Amino acid sequence: MSIIAELEQVIRDRQAHPRAGSYTCHLFAQGMPEIAKKVGEEAVEVVVAGLGQDDGRLTAETADLIYHLLVLLAARDVPWSAVEAELTRRRQR
Repeated sequence: MSIIAELEQVIRDRQAHPRAGSYTCHLFAQGMPEIAKKVGEEAVEVVVAGLGQDDGRLTAETADLIYHLLVLLAARDVPWSAVEAELTRRRQR
């Protein structure tokens, strides 16, 4: 199982079975506007890191963005496989 699939599984489990102290559960409890806001914040941090920080920082910020994107997708009930399918479709053009 890929790390993305594993992380998606954990996120969806937290969504279905909330746990006290879980950051993922906190995000879901905050609702879609806050989840979307976090995605935007993380995207900006990726841009900033890409323009002037070291590769380690860029890597860390990208990981944060992917995690928050997975939370957003779960909140909308869109599986990561749909993103993969879209990327595959685009590649075949």
